[in-house]
Amino acid sequence: MALSETENECPGGEGGESIVQTCVLGGFGESCETRALLSSLSEVHGSMVTSESATQRFLVIMNRYQEQPHLLDPHLEWMLNMILEFVRSEKSPPSLVHLSFKFLYIICKVRGYKIFMQLFPHEVADVQPVLDLLSRQDPKDSETWETRYMLLLWLSMTCLIPFDLYRLDGHLESDGGKAREPTMDRILAIAKSYLLVCDSPRDAASVLVSKFMTRPDVKQKRLGDFLDWSLTTISQTSDQSVRDIMVLDGALQSLAKLFKHGKRDDLLQYAPTILQCLEQKNLSESSQAMLRKLGVKLIQRLGLTFLKPRLATWRYQRGSRSLAANLSMSQSTTVAATPDVETQKLEEDYDIPEELETVIEHLLVGLKDKETIVRWSAAKGIGRVTGRLPKELADEVVGSVLDCFSFQETDNAWHGGCLALAELGRRGLLLPSRLTDVVPLIVKSLTYDEKRGACSVGSNVRDSACYVCWSFARAYEPEELEPFVTQIASALLITAVFDRNVNCRRAASAAFQENVGRQGTFPHGIDIVTAADYYAVGNINNCYLNISVYIASFPEYTEAMIDHLIAMKINHWDSVIRELSTKALHNLTPKAPNYMATTVLPQMLPMAVGIDLHGRHGAIMACAEITHALYKLGLQTNRTVVDIISSECVDALKNIHQKVSVTKCYVITFILSTVCGLIEKLSLSKMPFKNETVITGWQSLIDDTIKNLHLVAVVSALSALCEEYYQDEPGQANSGMQDVLVSQYIEGLKSPQMLTRCGSALALGSLPRFMIHSKLNQILEGLQQMCTVSQKDGSFTEARRDAVKAIAQVCVKAGVCAHGSPDSALCSENVAGVYGALLNSMNDYTTDSRGDVGAWVREAAMTSLMDVTKLVASIAPEILLPDLVKCMMCCLAQQAAEKIDHYRAHAGNVFLRLLHSTEPAVPHIPHQEELLSIFPVETTTSLNWNAPSQAFQYITQLLGLPQYQYHTLLGLTVSVGGITESTVHFSSQSLFDYLRGIQDNHAALTQFGDALLSIFRDNLRNDRVSIPFLKMLDQILANSCFEIFTTQDNHQFCVDLLALCKECKKTKDISKLRACVTVFCGLIQFQGEVRKKVLSQLLMLLCHSYPVIRKTTASQMYEMLLTYDDVINPEMLDDVMTLLSDTNWLSDLATVRTHRNQLCDWLGVPRPQVVTKSPVQVS
Repeated sequence: MALSETENECPGGEGGESIVQTCVLGGFGESCETRALLSSLSEVHGSMVTSESATQRFLVIMNRYQEQPHLLDPHLEWMLNMILEFVRSEKSPPSLVHLSFKFLYIICKVRGYKIFMQLFPHEVADVQPVLDLLSRQDPKDSETWETRYMLLLWLSMTCLIPFDLYRLDGHLESDGGKAREPTMDRILAIAKSYLLVCDSPRDAASVLVSKFMTRPDVKQKRLGDFLDWSLTTISQTSDQSVRDIMVLDGALQSLAKLFKHGKRDDLLQYAPTILQCLEQKNLSESSQAMLRKLGVKLIQRLGLTFLKPRLATWRYQRGSRSLAANLSMSQSTTVAATPDVETQKLEEDYDIPEELETVIEHLLVGLKDKETIVRWSAAKGIGRVTGRLPKELADEVVGSVLDCFSFQETDNAWHGGCLALAELGRRGLLLPSRLTDVVPLIVKSLTYDEKRGACSVGSNVRDSACYVCWSFARAYEPEELEPFVTQIASALLITAVFDRNVNCRRAASAAFQENVGRQGTFPHGIDIVTAADYYAVGNINNCYLNISVYIASFPEYTEAMIDHLIAMKINHWDSVIRELSTKALHNLTPKAPNYMATTVLPQMLPMAVGIDLHGRHGAIMACAEITHALYKLGLQTNRTVVDIISSECVDALKNIHQKVSVTKCYVITFILSTVCGLIEKLSLSKMPFKNETVITGWQSLIDDTIKNLHLVAVVSALSALCEEYYQDEPGQANSGMQDVLVSQYIEGLKSPQMLTRCGSALALGSLPRFMIHSKLNQILEGLQQMCTVSQKDGSFTEARRDAVKAIAQVCVKAGVCAHGSPDSALCSENVAGVYGALLNSMNDYTTDSRGDVGAWVREAAMTSLMDVTKLVASIAPEILLPDLVKCMMCCLAQQAAEKIDHYRAHAGNVFLRLLHSTEPAVPHIPHQEELLSIFPVETTTSLNWNAPSQAFQYITQLLGLPQYQYHTLLGLTVSVGGITESTVHFSSQSLFDYLRGIQDNHAALTQFGDALLSIFRDNLRNDRVSIPFLKMLDQILANSCFEIFTTQDNHQFCVDLLALCKECKKTKDISKLRACVTVFCGLIQFQGEVRKKVLSQLLMLLCHSYPVIRKTTASQMYEMLLTYDDVINPEMLDDVMTLLSDTNWLSDLATVRTHRNQLCDWLGVPRPQVVTKSPVQVS
């Protein structure tokens, strides 16, 4: 079953139900299309384009069935027959044959060669044609390897004919009298040659060897020689060159398959020699993982050859595996079969070859290999070989496998050991008597996590341990596992819920589900499986914060889960896991409050002041969260937190910050952040520390952090600290602390340090209402002054952002009173100043090396304006003046038309929320009725402002509203004249749609033109606006949007526009000059004196001091004269065009000026005179 799912491993996501799309195919639905494709091979093979297209389409069809290849089985035969018709036809050209085999390979790849090759025709008549066709192939042709691969598989099937191959030879003399090579030798030569190639046919050649060399006639005559050749090849090559690696790969593959399919009696005599050769080769030390894997595979096959093929009578055999029987607890009474005395005697008499010790030793070494494929092959080998051993020897092997689970071993050994145990258990070779040794090791493996540098290893160990638990569920009767149920169930659930790796969580969930179904003895199994299924454990937040709480509600698992978090996750290297663990402990506290208070908290406190930074970080957070959770529980029983935890714990909590302060020059940021979180939680828990020295210490630490670090946690801690410890009476501040803190933070707003300014602004915004009371005016003035002064010199952008946020926070906390005191509430006297500061911040376009950093301030200003406006509108709408609302809505409209998607979306959403706000309704919104018709209420949810294709078609409609026209057009200017293709495309398209709508409306077009001129005039020296404006103007002129003005000579719009463009021409910015040139060329469409003045400006630019501008002007003038054919006399057009195109405008000014003057004469424009600047007289 193919599953396509969206997995959220990001800790920031909310844990919810996963949305899963399943794709389970019911059959081969492309049968007709496949027939058509195969039939067309004879037509498409000639062209590379058509053959490639057909191949790609066939690949798409086949790849759909990678997960369910059995659906192809009913159709394989007719597909194979259709393709083989082309192959067998003598009329088929080589290109068609190769294309046919390519299609065969695609089918074979999806279905698997073992199944597909059985369908090849394998009669006597097929041997010679296949052999001849294969002989004609070029092994070095990299384009046709699929042909050789499939022919080798076909030849492998033809080798199964039950006749001696010499009967196919007939008369070995050819017509020329030269002896013809026997068929047997030809096949063997081909097999050997393809075992040495460097591409996929090598794999098919090893299959051919396994089928061919096991024939009775061939093994009698050629087996010994082939094995000698193989051993010689292995001995004479090394793994130092690519060529030798490929040769070794082929030889080892062929031997492994040969010993897999051959008869033991035929191969036993050669096995010791091959084993000796492999020992000398020492493949386990090779740097190539594939060679080590093939070495392990061959060694296990040799081991099976040394032992007689028999089923171990001592193995454990489980009885009925009915899930229904298990769930109904009607367990089968079948027990492990006990071998009788005669069988035991046979086992004692059975002689074990001494080579087997070497085999098992190699397999045990393979379990510790650094590559998974090698360990997996070794584990399967251990299982297969052990199944043929006597009970005592098998138990020794099990003991050797258990030695892998030592903490001196690497994670590779643990992984290999788990795979081997799973194989042994699955085959019934791990007897129940061994479970007492095995289960504790598996439980350790389920939580195996070894730190390596800045991360850890062990996810593969945990995943394989889940596989062991899954295999045990199927291998043993419930009564055998019953003593270990608690251990296994707890360990699996801990992995399913708390593992960092999503694959391990899902593997543990699947193993737990298998145990619930097969064993039927896991406590609360069905309920837990329902809550912690494959999809639910995909979201790590959901696991830690929700599923863990549900599972912990069952007492069998509560303490085990808490203990795991404390032992393994609190000090985890990943800070996200540490934070999630502490939140989980908070949520788990109500499930075991006494255990948390009496055991966990005392255990955490020493860690909180330990030397391990990760452990200290997690322990401090855990202490904070557990204490706060205990406080919440105490509220339900009218007990304080000090009644729940011991006095020693209270003293230890009080002193944690002192340890940090002593070593603070060495402390990492996250530790300080955590201690601030501790202060916040202890304050919220109402610890009885009022007027104690610890409060002074906390305040000092907070102040130091505010000055040096930009942390959200510190302002939350300050707010909680003030709320709990700085009130003399409810709602009345301690005047001494109020004066100190407010003056200190206002002074911090003037600091030369960025972080101090940011921290001071955030601190002022976080102060509770009683701390702001009677200080509001002072606070607002300080914040407003910082916004204004720092914006002028373009510094402290982050501080301005935080100050803008703080203004809104302070206003919201202080409240609104229309006729109140400006020192205690937002009122008619100070509302204009607040709005002035916020509206001024909406025009912050500061840029530095990071880009448009002013956008941070603008975004904060939008949010603050919305918060303050809603507050004022709900309490005292009369102080919200129309001019303030108008400026706010216009600024939002401007931002909603700009080029950066994120900030445009934020502005658009704020605009709509204010427009559609009903409780409270915002008064004095200009053109409110028209806006509501443009933006119906459903647009608040349906309109995606991030998408230029949606946003601009709405925002351009504001151009028709006089009060919004200027600001909307100003915002559109930077979008239409920008550089982002999608933004430019959709914004200009929407703008031109609007202009086409007013094309014949002289008044509307004049009004639009005036707004355009106003923007140009106001931003003439502002390159952020003027350069995009010129680009936008060029597009507007190129689209003839002002065609109605061209019918009048010297229209005032054209005259004013030309005058402004002449001012722009004085710049030294090349991009601005280029934009000016294109605009001048667009202005040529206007009649009268304007046209002559435009030509004069262009001709002056032909002698500009910048060569690149001269060249650009000549190029643009050439295009202009092609577009507007009425500019000059047609008789002179050719001469002018030739001069513009042939002159080297990059040459010196004296040469260029001559050509320019010639153009002036032809165009009837007075020659520009060179103005000589008189030298300055120095008195």
